[in-house]
Amino acid sequence: MAKSKKSGSRKSAKAGANGNRAKRESKNPDFKRGLAVRRSMWGADGAEKQVNAAGDFIWPLQEVVTTYCFGQTWTRPKLSKKVRSMITLAMLVAMARPNELKVHVEGAIANGVTKEEIQEILLHAMVYSGIPRGVEGFRAAEEKLKQMGLE
Repeated sequence: MAKSKKSGSRKSAKAGANGNRAKRESKNPDFKRGLAVRRSMWGADGAEKQVNAAGDFIWPLQEVVTTYCFGQTWTRPKLSKKVRSMITLAMLVAMARPNELKVHVEGAIANGVTKEEIQEILLHAMVYSGIPRGVEGFRAAEEKLKQMGLE
């Protein structure tokens, strides 16, 4: 019985910590902008759901990604979100990161990048980063496009 009480107190402590985080971050304009960018690219599942589900270990990652990556970098005015998505896809091919590529294919489509443009980006990146990385990128992108009903 004490064990379940302890488990329950952990849950309420975690819920309290997540609630305090949300309150603190709601005052941070960069975090709010980043959450809006994430929501526009991946919906609530890629924004609030991931942030709200973050435990103590993963929270710093969510905070950095939302604040700095999306809130400060993706919102800069010199490049559109579409162009940023295109650059990101090319870099992910070059770094051989197929799981992140799948995530960003979905975001790129939301940002107005067409399937044909994704194909050209992958071909272009393959020339500069190597055939095996390009093959891996094409396979990952095709898998995501099929899941999205676009292939």
